[in-house]
Amino acid sequence: MIVKLDLPRGMRDLQNDELGNISYIRDKFAETAEIFDFKQIEPSTLELLSTLEAKSGPSIIDETYSFTDKGGRNIALRFDLTIGLSRFVSMRRDLKLPAKLSSFGGVWRYDEPQLGRYRYFHQWDIEIFGSPEVDADAEIIEFVSHFLKKLGIDFVIAINHRSILEEYLTRSLGITDNSTVNEMMRAVDKLAKKSTEHIVEEYKQKLDSASLLKFIEFVSFNGTPEKMLENSKVGEFESSKVLVELVDSLKSRQVSNLMVDFRIVRGLDYYSGIVFEAKDQSSQIGSLVGGGRYDRLTEAFGRKDLFATGAAGGVERILTAIKDKSNKTIQRPLIYVTYSSRQEKKHAIEVVSKLRNLGYATDYDINGRTTSKQFHEAALKKAVAIIIISLDEFKKGIVTIKSGSKEQKQSITEIDKYLDQIV
Repeated sequence: MIVKLDLPRGMRDLQNDELGNISYIRDKFAETAEIFDFKQIEPSTLELLSTLEAKSGPSIIDETYSFTDKGGRNIALRFDLTIGLSRFVSMRRDLKLPAKLSSFGGVWRYDEPQLGRYRYFHQWDIEIFGSPEVDADAEIIEFVSHFLKKLGIDFVIAINHRSILEEYLTRSLGITDNSTVNEMMRAVDKLAKKSTEHIVEEYKQKLDSASLLKFIEFVSFNGTPEKMLENSKVGEFESSKVLVELVDSLKSRQVSNLMVDFRIVRGLDYYSGIVFEAKDQSSQIGSLVGGGRYDRLTEAFGRKDLFATGAAGGVERILTAIKDKSNKTIQRPLIYVTYSSRQEKKHAIEVVSKLRNLGYATDYDINGRTTSKQFHEAALKKAVAIIIISLDEFKKGIVTIKSGSKEQKQSITEIDKYLDQIV
């Protein structure tokens, strides 16, 4: 019987180029985490379904890969990293606070597969537990700014405070019921993807349309921190003082590209204060990073004393933003070494090993094919430089380096100095 080889819907094999790109983002993330003194942790890939439901309610089962294990327990694959980190810290009452944690890994979501969107993808995540201070939120936002700058992304960070919107709903619209407030938040969270008309139509059975229209009009007010926070209509809300404090802290940290946008609410109910999103300005990708304060989640885990603020970003989405901007590979450039005889092959291997020991990505033809085929392979692999080994030149301590249309004779002992100018 011939086995039909296929993958489950929404899954894929990650090949070398994409894995290399993901590793690039992971390395830059790890560098930033070390600079900011965030300690790395790998939360479990499996969680009890009840743990995930504490974050998002029973309906989360429709979005997860969940099953009953051999012990009869309801289990699910993690669908983000925040839940695992929050569960870990909530369990560890011996943990010294505040705790700054970072994580990078794969997550699974049972979403409808789309072009470029799969059910398994990668996330990075940072969290600060144990501090109610605005400076903790500012620390998270500064990390995001530093990280995205390191990646060369053109971004703006849009900030908001959910309590401002809650104050407006209570004082101006007379809405005090928590479930109605949460539905209002979920509705305006969709403004980035849907028109006002579509949202009003979608929620006409759940919300008063006139109130929803007034709320949408209110949240559509946005601009620079100076424009927004000096506006008397904003200043009358108690929570605007927290935004002023946040902006002052971010200015001290030299974080620019800020705006205040009341449409940023982060639709999940557990967010409890400052929220933000980092958006790519040079493409239509939209939000690259989302985060904010979510004290309500750790409260659901029985830790009212814990407090929590953090951010997470989709790795594949960030990679798309980088490629859209530069249209270049972000992997380490390759050096290719060629030869034309068995004796030259021996010297080629010596050069390959020398360059690898110096940290250059280097390759050569193992099978001893013709020089033309070696050059063809170097082109397929997009080598930035080809080193040509000639027996007569090698005896003189020289190799030929071809980069683009240029050829250069170079001393073997100083080959790295020349390559540093190319790669």
